[in-house]
Amino acid sequence: MEDKVKMEAKFQGFLQAAHRDLPLSLNKGEQVLDNEAEPVVIGGMVLDINASPSMPANPRTTTPGKVLYALGGVARNVAECMSKLGTKPFMISALGLDMAGNLLLEHWRSAGLSIEGIQRHQHIETAIVCNIFDGKGELAAAVASVEALEKFLTPEWIEQFKSDICSAPVLMVDANLSPPALVACCQMAAECETPVWFEPVSVAKSKRIASVVQYISFASPNEDELVAMANALSCRDKYLPVQRDCGSTKLSTELLFQMLKPAIWVLLEKGIRVVVVTLGSDGIFLCCKARHGFKSFDFLRSKPHSFSRQLYNAVNSSCPPSRFVSSLRSNGSSMFLAVHFPALSASVVRLTGAGDCLVGGTLSSFCAGLDIMQSVAVGIAAAKTAVETETNVPAEYVLAKIADDARSVYFDAKVLFSESKL
Repeated sequence: MEDKVKMEAKFQGFLQAAHRDLPLSLNKGEQVLDNEAEPVVIGGMVLDINASPSMPANPRTTTPGKVLYALGGVARNVAECMSKLGTKPFMISALGLDMAGNLLLEHWRSAGLSIEGIQRHQHIETAIVCNIFDGKGELAAAVASVEALEKFLTPEWIEQFKSDICSAPVLMVDANLSPPALVACCQMAAECETPVWFEPVSVAKSKRIASVVQYISFASPNEDELVAMANALSCRDKYLPVQRDCGSTKLSTELLFQMLKPAIWVLLEKGIRVVVVTLGSDGIFLCCKARHGFKSFDFLRSKPHSFSRQLYNAVNSSCPPSRFVSSLRSNGSSMFLAVHFPALSASVVRLTGAGDCLVGGTLSSFCAGLDIMQSVAVGIAAAKTAVETETNVPAEYVLAKIADDARSVYFDAKVLFSESKL
């Protein structure tokens, strides 16, 4: 508990005083100021092979369509998105000396990002995932060959970069890591009081939260991953996936939240400070538990660790900070808060990178000095751009467009639930 208190205290310091001494903007192409700490991202770098049929597929035969390579991996996608928004993350991963590894590494190097934390040697087979999509861009099936990530992203490899983790404003880990590696990097972060964001990756791997929950400040599951995580933390299959298919009747946002609330509460009660539940075309639920009155929610404000002051200025001017905080009061010792952020209308090409770009956009916004509500709005704007491209991460983001989209989401968001407890 003492480690958790220290982590929260550090994060309070990291996320307060967002408006002090910020220059007007960065010069074009300038991203990281000298001596600023870099966020650390640990997890998969994967080559995706994406197959999209041009007509309904039939079993046991080939179907005409398109097959494309895409640079992927949850952690890699998150980190690339962050880099496109002005942050330069430090990536820790593993690649083979093969075609897939060469493609991934060359792209990383060409983006001007550090390759120091990326392990490579001849015994590593670069992780590859083959995705098959339906006609709407939704994932229909996939086969993943990612064993090398668990085998070679070891605690010993990660330990070499402890100083980077200790100086980072935030550590993001994806659940492709083996349980021992997850525990090792989270313990390193705890020793240095660095907050941790956990990305579940899949239903099966999301259960790995059980061994590290005491170190996690943020988690970003989808509905099914949320249920799996709640069951893993409860040590029993108490929670069931929500059945969305109710005939012609669409579940209301309020009813969906009520159905998911018990599972969300498990994660918050275990000490996770912020749970971002992704709902696809229905947006996201942002759920938090603030202690000692609502003022403690200020731990979600940032000091000027500004990797992209252009991002800060563009979003902060269009999305006034503390919109939700100023309208809520609590005299109790804790508060549970849930806010719904809607998705943006988009011309969907492919959905695989949307969740990763939501996380990347949110993390970049933290690092730029924006508060949690502003940051999630940016994340949704980043996800919208992602689904409109063939690649997992767009080639570029236009800050004016991101700010406009974030404003639309921000002002359409609403508080679904707030509850004080004495």
